[in-house]
Amino acid sequence: MCGVFGIFNSSQAALDTFYGLYALQHRGQEAAGIVVSDYDDQKQKPIFRYHKDFGLISEIFRDEKVFTKLNGRAAIGHNRYSTAGSSKLPQNIQPFSVTYKSGHIALGHNGTFTNAKTLRNKLREDGVIFQATSDSELVLHLAARSKAPTVVEQIYEALSQIKGAYSIVILTDTQLIAARDPFGFRPLSLGIKRKDSEDPAYVIASETCAFDIISAKYLREIQPGEILAIDRTAVQTEDPHSLFLPKSKKKARCIFEYVYFSRPDSTIFDESVDKVRRKLGKNLSLESKITTNEDENYLTVISVPDSSNTAALGFVTESNKHEKPARLELGLIRNHYVGRTFIQPGKEDREIKVRSKYNLVRGVLKNRRIIIVDDSIVRGTTSKMLVKLILEAIPKEIHLHISSPPIDHPCYYGMDFPNHKQLIAYQLGHNVEKIGKYLGVDSITYLSIEGLLNSVPKYEDEEGSYCTACFSGKYPVKIDDEELNKEEFDE
Repeated sequence: MCGVFGIFNSSQAALDTFYGLYALQHRGQEAAGIVVSDYDDQKQKPIFRYHKDFGLISEIFRDEKVFTKLNGRAAIGHNRYSTAGSSKLPQNIQPFSVTYKSGHIALGHNGTFTNAKTLRNKLREDGVIFQATSDSELVLHLAARSKAPTVVEQIYEALSQIKGAYSIVILTDTQLIAARDPFGFRPLSLGIKRKDSEDPAYVIASETCAFDIISAKYLREIQPGEILAIDRTAVQTEDPHSLFLPKSKKKARCIFEYVYFSRPDSTIFDESVDKVRRKLGKNLSLESKITTNEDENYLTVISVPDSSNTAALGFVTESNKHEKPARLELGLIRNHYVGRTFIQPGKEDREIKVRSKYNLVRGVLKNRRIIIVDDSIVRGTTSKMLVKLILEAIPKEIHLHISSPPIDHPCYYGMDFPNHKQLIAYQLGHNVEKIGKYLGVDSITYLSIEGLLNSVPKYEDEEGSYCTACFSGKYPVKIDDEELNKEEFDE
């Protein structure tokens, strides 16, 4: 999870970063921050300024006066959702910013290092003092200990020692650096913003929806294993410099980014999320066994807004092609001022969140057989409460359709899935009928793993291409933690 953003050579770098983080708010709602690089004319040296706090980006930067202090033409920003390190510790709020032998350096990280515990213990034995409990801090310590002459080479040495998932933006006195792990777990894209006759600004973001809001153009994705450096020369020649970490034959793009996490208006992994989600819905329709009854003219399909809207459209389109007439109805209305219930812990909090987030259009649901299209089920708590809410509208039947396979394995690469004992599919022994009964529906249909893989882009020249560990239990990168190594690893 988490959202990262960076921009270089913008006259309003802090404001652009604010809007970029605003578009990426869905990737993290715990805390946010912006670090800006500027040159102090009086002191004749570079200076970093920052502002960060707990809460949503709009709350943290509510006072417009903050931007008058964040002067500078380069900036990075970060929206946090914690998967490693305490969510309540102020020191864990990113971007991290420090001063070391090569000057100032700040970092924002999306992902999880799978050998963080091993590296942290080694560094602690060598006398390193940690300020945060987040794994992201390791990059700064490793870079600071490097004997390499340039910052980019120091970052290269640091990342060469790290395993796992990372999409990173780094700000130095003279550069914006973007880096992505060799497996390509998390998305990261490069864009460009042109303004009149000025030199362009380069933009880095987790998703391309962050480019759209500031009128930047998507250029390409940062390649797996790429370390991209942008400085004044790169801006003037429009030719950023890249070097690459040792390549991995396998790739492991997180397939759950397509299922749920990324916005449908984004391009990630060089493909439209909307396009993939429509395919997920179409393949789910092909696998569905629900047909119309004699007294029905069409199947009534509703989505669980907003993340399931696109899959529901694909489901209805494909159903109508195969003599299963279907109509998409607005059976649930979402309150957009309530955050994602997926992110909220605690049963009681989840129940009130569901009622706060969704309300019924009773006339659409009453006395009808309903197909609900949703993207995924993690713990099952929210789904159970949502079904309970829909039952209040007195439908004849509820048939739940999920546009992904059962999630029965935890994620160690940056998604906050709990341990397998908290996952409903694992709890009920992968028995679909039991899951349906627990949730209170008449039937439940999950998209098969084959249907999932048939919905995403193919990379013929690659081995693997996607991480499906949360569905399949096959982990592409081993975790250096004895407690976690009980899981099956595909190496």
